[in-house]
Order: sequence, then C-alpha cells, then structure tokens
Amino acid sequence: MNAKELQPIKQRYGIVGNCEALNHAIDTALQVAKTDLSVLITGESGVGKEIIPRLIHDNSLRRMRKYFAINCGSIPEGTIDSELFGHEKGAFTGAIGEHEGYFGAADGGTLFLDEVGELPMSTQARLLRVLENGEYIRVGSSEVRKTNVRVVAATNVNIQLAIRDGRFREDLFYRLNTIPIKMPPLRERGDDILLLFKKFAMEIAAKYQMPERISLSPEAEEVMKRYKWPGNIRQLKNLTEQMSILMQDSRIVTPAVLSDYEIWPTIEENGGLVRLNHSNGNSHSYDNEREMLFQMINALHHEVSELKQQLSTMAAPSAANPSVQVAANVPVTDAPVVSMVTHAHVAPARSTDEHLSPSRDDATPYAEEYIEESLSIDEQEKRLIIKALEKNRGRRKKAAEELHISERTLYRKIKEYGLEEI
Repeated sequence: MNAKELQPIKQRYGIVGNCEALNHAIDTALQVAKTDLSVLITGESGVGKEIIPRLIHDNSLRRMRKYFAINCGSIPEGTIDSELFGHEKGAFTGAIGEHEGYFGAADGGTLFLDEVGELPMSTQARLLRVLENGEYIRVGSSEVRKTNVRVVAATNVNIQLAIRDGRFREDLFYRLNTIPIKMPPLRERGDDILLLFKKFAMEIAAKYQMPERISLSPEAEEVMKRYKWPGNIRQLKNLTEQMSILMQDSRIVTPAVLSDYEIWPTIEENGGLVRLNHSNGNSHSYDNEREMLFQMINALHHEVSELKQQLSTMAAPSAANPSVQVAANVPVTDAPVVSMVTHAHVAPARSTDEHLSPSRDDATPYAEEYIEESLSIDEQEKRLIIKALEKNRGRRKKAAEELHISERTLYRKIKEYGLEEI
C-alpha cells in the first residue's frame, strides 16, 4: 500500500509520520493480519511497538475475540508460568483456587507478549510447545490442554546476542520470527519528529485548556532533528509536556530553551553526532568537562615547554656580563605538568652585588610569579575560550566545535567567567 492508502489506518490508530520505514512496518502488519502466522516486532524501547499487534488483531479474522497484551518483563519469574498457562488449586503456596491463565482465556483470540526476551528459559520451553501444536499444561497439573491463540511478540533486546549468550532459545526465535517487523527509532524518522512534537503540543494544550500551544523556531527544529532521542517517542512526549507546562513567558521553543532541557547534540572529533548522557539524579556525565581539561593540559604543557627554553637561555652566562646568572639555580626538568603545577616554586639567584639583584619594580617579573600565573587552570580555560570566541568573531557554535565541547557547556563557561560581551 502507498502512503495515501495507509493514511486512514494511521488516523484510526493515532499514528503520526510518513517515513518509509514506518510505512513499511504498517503495510507488513496489514498483510499478515489475515493469516495466523506468528509475528516478532523488534525495535528500541519507546518506539511504539504496541500499536502493531493491536492493528494486526483488529484487521484479522479474530477481531471479534479477546485480545490480551502482557508485559513479560513485569511479571516475577516465580509466577510467570502461572500467569501465562494457569495453575491448579494447591499447586503452590497461595494457590487457593484454579487459574485459567492467559493462553486459556485468549483461546480463539490474540495474545501480545511484550518484552518476550525477558522470559525465563523454562517458560520459553513451554511457549515453544504452544506455538508448535497449541498444547500446554497448567502448573501443578498433568492434563494436556489445547488452545488456539495467535501470538504476536515484541522485544527491544538483541535476540541474536541473547541466543549466543544462552539467554534465549534459538528454536523459539525461529518460531516467533515467522514474520519480522522492525519499528524504526525516532532519530531515523526525520521530519516525523516535528509532526509528533506538534501533535503532543496540541494535545497538552487542549487537555489543560491553554490559550496557545508551544511551537519550535526554525533553529530549534534543526536541533530536534539532529538529536539522537535515546528514549524515542516516549522521551519526545515527556519533553513536550514539560515545556508546555513550564514555559510561561514565551511559547516559542528556541535552541537555548532546548539546552536547558539537555536536548543538545554534541560533536565528535570526526564530525558525527552523539547524544548527551543525561543525569538521572545519582549520576552525572563529566565528558565535556574532561575534554576541556585535556585541552587545557595540552596548552599548559606547551607553555611550560616554552618557559623551560626561556629559563635555559637565561641560565647561560653572558660574555658582556658573566655575573648575570639570575636563572642559574632554576631547575629544568621534564617532570609531568601536574607535578609542576602543584609544586613549582622557583627562587631567583641573588648576586653578591646588591645592584645586580632583581627588583620587584623591574619590568621582568619573578620566574615563580610567571609560572604560577601561567599554570592557573581557570585562567588557561578562560584564555582558551576568549581566543576561540575572538577567532570565530563571537560565533559560539563555531567556538564550541573548535574547543571540542558542547554549546551548552560553552554557554555555562561564558556565564561563569563573565564573557557575555564577547
């Protein structure tokens, strides 16, 4: 089916987007709906995999029968067999009566097993038997029961890797994967990101009776499309809700606003885009600060090397005035930069003639003052930022790229050092 033919289906299920991968997934689901083949839906968490099994059931011959959606990862391992296949009275402590189980209750209908990759190995063996011949046994029973259930499964784990690690049965994978459907991640859907943002913004404005919904500036649209969206559609919806509620002064979302919510793509050395590591209350990523520290250490090492050369030159006796050996006692060492920053203290040599002794009023400062000033990390960091801003004529994005840090980190450093006027 082409995109125009799929539009009524999308409207019915609230599906927003026109990317080719999404249209292919919907088209495949509609084609397989009329059969009883097992379907395995793969995709990252938050991409909307739960829409596909509902669409398959509603367009199948089983649409008048029951539909159950079970999250296998949320059921404790000790009770998962009882929940799926049922149990007899007295089968275990607390089994005060019989329990039919989902496979019994969904007979003739469709069973959606979400996060099927989280099933224990023993439960996988039971599931394989149901898929092969429709037979299962309740917990605590020896009676074989029959069921006619269409199974649609979904997972966000790498099944091939789970098979290799012995966490998933290979034969079960082939049974479930009769018809594979892959849901694309949000970062690969291009302009669909903007369409989804508008949808969520309109919904939240209507829900809370807001006079105006939030909208994106052209620059913010580019940031949204470049961001990696690790949480996919779920993350985009949560972000839209946050900004809709918290943005009171202006309803136009700009890149500066997005940076406050940590939605900002960072640049790798090869020019590619990577996502920010979000803090979750107990952790924090220091990647950007570490990159800047490396830059500062390299600059410090370069300046210390130049200083060593200058001191060596000063230490050499002059033919015109052999008594001028002011820096003769200055140690020239190849010690690490960190050691020099921590322990550097240089005392200038004193001549026996007082008139040859360096004075505090001289134009040339003491070596110890010069070293301490040169090795101030904060000053070096500030100087690097000023140089990058001046070189790029105040264009902060270009300056951030040159410093190999994110624009958000650069904005914070500019504010910290009072460089807003540059």
